[in-house]
Order: sequence, then structure tokens, then C-alpha cells
Amino acid sequence: MNSETLEEIRLTQQMVQIESSNPGTFEAAMSEFVYDWLRRNTSAEIFREPVHPGRDNIAAILRGKSRTHNLTYICHMDTMPAGEGWERPPFSGEVINGKLYGRGACDMKAGLAAAMLAFRNLSRLGKPLNYDFQLIATVNEEDAMTGAEQAVQDGYVNGDSYVLDAEPTDSRIQVAHKGKTWFELTTHGKTCHASMPQHGCDAIAAMAEIITRINRKLAELPVHPEMGACTAAFGTIRGGWNPYIVPDVCTATLDMRLTPPTTNARSVELVREAIAEGLAKVPGAACDCTITAQRPAIEKDNDSFLLAALRKAVTNVTGGELPVDFFPGYTDTAVIAALTGCRNCMSFGPGSLEQAHRPNEFVPCGEITRSVEVMTRLAEDILL
Repeated sequence: MNSETLEEIRLTQQMVQIESSNPGTFEAAMSEFVYDWLRRNTSAEIFREPVHPGRDNIAAILRGKSRTHNLTYICHMDTMPAGEGWERPPFSGEVINGKLYGRGACDMKAGLAAAMLAFRNLSRLGKPLNYDFQLIATVNEEDAMTGAEQAVQDGYVNGDSYVLDAEPTDSRIQVAHKGKTWFELTTHGKTCHASMPQHGCDAIAAMAEIITRINRKLAELPVHPEMGACTAAFGTIRGGWNPYIVPDVCTATLDMRLTPPTTNARSVELVREAIAEGLAKVPGAACDCTITAQRPAIEKDNDSFLLAALRKAVTNVTGGELPVDFFPGYTDTAVIAALTGCRNCMSFGPGSLEQAHRPNEFVPCGEITRSVEVMTRLAEDILL
């Protein structure tokens, strides 16, 4: 069968063709599509849950006999902006040599399509379920993850839930997440003529000293045996007026990823130490430090019920075991784990994270099909 004729491929194509970039068009059109598709194809109760003006989570529930647990598939609807450098239209969803291309193809509209079809498959069986089966399509995952936070606040998931997202996991079950702390740093100095720098204070030089010390201190932190070392990325930096003026202000953003035992509190302490040491090298400089986001690391739980069930489903579908690894970024399930203490939150989905957020993003069609089969089997094993 030609891959383009498979319903999971057609559904993924339809959603890739709906732009839902964040920032940009956001998720309104995607929310309507998902809501309407679930209404037409399942017997679920379906809800729109407001998160931001014009931006709603979509939640669908197939009711079970017991409310002690629930199985929840959670997938985000937003994507990064398309950006430049594409060799083909970023919202075409075209299939070439078994790969489906487009912004959001792997991150994560293919995963959302797989979750929707698995949810539909259980609905069509018409059998009593042991627990509630939920599908939640969230907003704003690519920014502050407020959609997942809202799902917790609305009571859809809690510490007893079994929660799976379908992020691109590169053919792995991923059960842990690095933590993160985001900072905005602004150094302040004093302008003067560049030929007489002794009369001013160089804010960019102060920032350079601080950045150097942050990286040095990070390299001295403990390394987790599975998740590796803590890292830092200075994603943006702005400062100065022209080459002939000593700059009086410089702003940088810092994305710090954390592995145990390093906590968010320790990362803040580290940055403040680096600021103090860096400023000591540039007399007269000052620095403002704002923490813009914090999420704790989530470690693997070898006794997780969902992990055992997912490994069984993968083995039954593929005929062999797939590696169990950690997710290098942060996902909606990590937010839920951090907020609720749930030990059954993990990721499994089509595509590679290496393709996410890049030009010419793609997902292998065969991996979408496999994910539908695994997610359907997992739901059957837990719910029937």
C-alpha cells in the first residue's frame, strides 16, 4: 500500500497543512480541527478548556468503570515558526521517499495523529474500559507549557494517572527529563569614547566575564550516570551602540539544562556566584538577573507501571525491545510529573528530535504507523 493512502499519513498531512506556529498564528484552527475530528470519529465527551484568549486545550474522555486511575495521551498542537531555509513549502505536508515533510511533521503533529487514531480505535471497540481514557491536545508547549499546567489545574491528570506524550523519541521509550532554569541577565556600565575606556565601564566585558564563569562552574557540577552533564546555552545577546562607544548595557538569555543532583535552586545560586565574580573583574558594572522559567529534573522510575506496560506493547508490536532513554528537552508529561508527583509520565512517538525546529523537518511515515499500533496496543492492555 502506498504510504500516502494510509489514514495516519493523511491525518498528519492535514494537520501539518494547518499552520499553528507559536508565536504566530497559534492553535485556534488546530483546536477546531481536532475537536471536530474527535466529534465525528469517536463517542467521547469532548471539552474546550480555555488557557489563553482564543487558545483552548481540547480534552476528550472515554469513561471507564473506575476513576482510581486514568490513561492519558497528551500532545501539543503548536509548532515553532517555519523560519528560513526550506527547500519545499513548510506547510505542504508532502511525502517524498517515505518521509512526510513540513513544520510540525515530527514535533509533534505525527504524534498527535497517532494518539488520535489510537483513541479512535478504542472508541470503536465499544467495550467497557477499566479506567477513563483521555486524549488532551494542548496549547503553548513550545513556550511556557501553560497548556499542560492548565490540564493539571482542570483535574484531568493527577499523581495516579498514566500519562504518555507522543513527542519524537527516535525509536526509544523516554522516561526522564533534564530540568531547566531560564535566566535573563542585563549588565549595566557607563558610556564613554572608545579611545578612553578608562572613563567608562564596559557592560559587554562584564557580561563576557559572567558567561565565562557560568560555563566554568557548570563544568564542575556532578554528572548524572544516565542523563549526563548540566549544560548552558546563551540563546540571545544584545548590547552596544557602535564600535566607537564603550557600551553601557548588555542583555543575554541563558537556557540552563539540569541533571540530578543539581536542582533549580543550585542553578540560581551558581549564576549569582558567577555574577559576583564576573562583576569583580569590571569595576563599576552591575547586573540584573531575572529567572524566567524553572522546571525540575524528572528521573527514571524503574518500578513504573506504565513503563512496564509500554515496553510490553512495543515488544508485541515490533517483535523486539526498544532502548529506554531520557528526553533531552522538556515535555508536557514532565510538567505533569513535576506538578503532581506522578511516576508514570513518559514519551514515545514517531520521528527524531534532531529534526524538530529545523528547516525541512520530516517524519518517516513508517514510524507514524508503528506509533499508532503501539499506542493502540498499550491502551488495550491497560484499559480492557
